[in-house]
Amino acid sequence: MQKQLTAILAALCMMWAAGCGAQTSDQQTAPQQPSAKPAETTLMVSAAASLTDALNELKTAFEREHPGVAISYNFGSSGKLASQIEQGAPADVFLSASKQDMDRLEEKQLIVTDTRVDFAKNELVLISSASSPLALSSFEELGDDAVKHLAVGEPTTVPAGRYAKETLEHLKMWDNLSDKLVFASDVRQVLTYVESGNAEAGIVYASDAAISPKVKVIAAAEPEWHNPIDYPAAVIAASRQADTARMFLAFVTSDKGKAIFKQYGFHE
Repeated sequence: MQKQLTAILAALCMMWAAGCGAQTSDQQTAPQQPSAKPAETTLMVSAAASLTDALNELKTAFEREHPGVAISYNFGSSGKLASQIEQGAPADVFLSASKQDMDRLEEKQLIVTDTRVDFAKNELVLISSASSPLALSSFEELGDDAVKHLAVGEPTTVPAGRYAKETLEHLKMWDNLSDKLVFASDVRQVLTYVESGNAEAGIVYASDAAISPKVKVIAAAEPEWHNPIDYPAAVIAASRQADTARMFLAFVTSDKGKAIFKQYGFHE
């Protein structure tokens, strides 16, 4: 009987050992799990607020063609964005609404000079709320008593405000309208003031007026009333992703990029 128990135990031990061996073999030959998806490259783009809608669409198109790259925007007035870059804020590309702010960075060697390119132009327009009863038809009529608040960008930091000031100074109206002026932190805030009725009129880019059904264009400024409204772009000198930044700028200036900007009221 004892011999039978010993034989049975021996057989069980052999079966257990065989099972462990098979399990070890299975573990050794199991296929490896696929490696994790490589981390995306995030490109930091500081851009003028007036470019918001066009650049959001351009982001979708660019990322579709470059799945390993994600675009992150920092929108604001060009003057403030330039100041942020001067102070060391992270940025790979700067898209400005004025040459003046880009010139500041170039003079301080904060951009890669050979990447600088003008990629779009704009126009300056006078707007009011779409439901406004104002009977204005020109900039020259802004002195009318019906206009109690005129929204413009802050001239020292907002290019649209700078162009607005140049226009009104050309018409010899800036000083006379000083009591009516409502200053905004960027051109999109000017648009909001007029849309909400907090200002009877405002001066924005044609591209801003084009994207809002809540405003109407009263008049367009003559080109000779202000400096040319050109949009320059450049790679930031401190960028650690200069090649990717150049690739993004190439897309901005490509036929696809130009078509997107044109769709949102910009022109070449």
